[in-house]
Amino acid sequence: MTNRNILSRPERPAPLFLKPAGKDYLWGGNRLNDDFAKGIELSPLAETWECSTHPDGPSTVAGGPLDGRTLAEVLKDHPEYLGTHPAIRDGLPILVKLIDAKQDLSVQVHPDDDYAREHENGQLGKTEMWYVLDAARDAYLVFGLNRDMTAEELRSRIASGTLEGCLQKVPIHKNDVFYVKAGTIHAIGAGALIAEIQESSNLTYRMYDYDRVGKDGKKRSLHVEKALAVADRKAHGIPAQPIRVLNYSRGCARELLGRCKYFEVSRMLLNTERCREMVAYRAGEESFRVLLCVDGCGSLQEENGTIRNFFKGDCIFFPADSGMVHLHGQAQLLDIRG
Repeated sequence: MTNRNILSRPERPAPLFLKPAGKDYLWGGNRLNDDFAKGIELSPLAETWECSTHPDGPSTVAGGPLDGRTLAEVLKDHPEYLGTHPAIRDGLPILVKLIDAKQDLSVQVHPDDDYAREHENGQLGKTEMWYVLDAARDAYLVFGLNRDMTAEELRSRIASGTLEGCLQKVPIHKNDVFYVKAGTIHAIGAGALIAEIQESSNLTYRMYDYDRVGKDGKKRSLHVEKALAVADRKAHGIPAQPIRVLNYSRGCARELLGRCKYFEVSRMLLNTERCREMVAYRAGEESFRVLLCVDGCGSLQEENGTIRNFFKGDCIFFPADSGMVHLHGQAQLLDIRG
C-alpha cells in the first residue's frame, strides 16, 4: 500500500535554472562577464536581470523540459508556482539583478506603489535592497539628502548643476546591505558590484546625470517633475548596517539580510566539505524561492536523483511546494522569497 501511494504521488515541480537578460547602460563595466561568466555579448554589460518576468528584460529557463521558455510564460501556465501567500498576486512580485557600476549611476528616485498605480498605468513602484558583492576602496552610494530641502531648492540645484553638494554620500564595503525605500533619492557610485532585489518594476525618475550623453550623442533625459513629486526631501541619517546573526547547522550557516512586505533575503554559507550529509532545501506552499549564487560553486540533487551543478552567478527559481532538493559544495548564496 505504501509503495503504491509513493508511485501514484504527483511529481513536484523541479527547480528552474535561469538565463538572464543583459543591459548595456553606458555606466557599466565588464565584470559580469569576466567574474560571473555570463557569456552575454554586450559591452559594457551593466546589469543582468537574473530572475525577471518584466517585459523590459525577461529571464529564460536554461535546460530541462522548459528550456528556452521565458519565466513569465512558465508562470502564466503555472500560477501555482508562485505560492499561496496573500501578498503574491498578479505575477512574480520581485526582480533580481546583478549590477556592475564602472561609472556613477544617475541620481534617481523611484515612485511607490500608489503613485505608480495612479500615474504609470497601474504599474508597481520600486522599493529595493542592495547587497554589496564588492567595492573599490573609495566606492560610495548616494543615500538621500544631507539637509532638508524644498522642491523649489531641488529644482534650482538640478537646473544649475549643483545638486551633488546636497547629496549624502555613504562609503560602502563588501558585504554591506542597504534597504532603499521608494521615494529615497539615491545612486550607486563607481566601483560597486551589487546584487539588487526589488519590486518587479522598471520605473526610474532621473534627477541628475552629470551631463552625460548616450549613444545617440544627446544628453540622457531627466524626469525632474516626476522625481520631485515622489522624492523624500528630508535629510537622511547615515543608514546603519542591520544586526546580523549567523545561525549554524551542519554544512550550512544562514543570516537574515533584510525583510520587508515585498521580499525577504537571507545569505546562505554552504560548506559541506567535511559533511557526509547534504543540506536539504525546498520551497513551501506559501511562496516560491530564488537562490542566487554569489560566490563558489556546488551541486543540487533533485528528488528524482537528477544532479545539476551550479556556479558563481547562477540563479535558480524554486516553485512553491517544489520537491526537496539537497545541496552540496562550498558557496555563498542569496536566498530570496516573496
